[in-house]
Amino acid sequence: MCVFVLLIHNLRCVIWASETPFSSRSEAVFELLRDLMSDSDSQKLTHLREDGSAAMVDVGDKPVIRREATASGKILLQSETVAAITEGDVPKGDVLAVARVAGIQAAKRTADLIPLCHQLPLTKVAVDFETLPESQGIGIRATVRTDAKTGVEMEALTAVSIAALTIYDMCKAIDKTMAISEITLVEKTKAAI
Repeated sequence: MCVFVLLIHNLRCVIWASETPFSSRSEAVFELLRDLMSDSDSQKLTHLREDGSAAMVDVGDKPVIRREATASGKILLQSETVAAITEGDVPKGDVLAVARVAGIQAAKRTADLIPLCHQLPLTKVAVDFETLPESQGIGIRATVRTDAKTGVEMEALTAVSIAALTIYDMCKAIDKTMAISEITLVEKTKAAI
């Protein structure tokens, strides 16, 4: 994390240095990325080639194992909106049923949305909701499983994100204060099959 924060700080210094010509700034950014990639004490940026261009990670030599990831997030809503959702009084229909299907569909389409993700054969996608304390909003949790050579973190995070956006879309006419927050990876596991 410290390496990432330092990299971002250095990139901002290079990018916004107004007296530096753009070509020099882009060369400096490239040098920072190359230095980071060659630093044996730091984690490698696996989606970058030696020349700094983006690349899909080669997982061809990795074994197929069972992988599972869980992500969570929440959408903050007015208590009246939470009541309308739970009582089925939202004009657009059953908000949580539609959001669940949208989250599942999004997990299955993650590789189409995030360019460097691998297409994975998902064996499970579960999207669940809970009312937050004092009816402040809806908590969202997605668990995704596969038997593959790479993990499903992005699929779980995408499922939560799209489920939250679906709730937002279906409730925007009745609640102008909604806020999506705290989308995070909760857990990831792998086990031999």
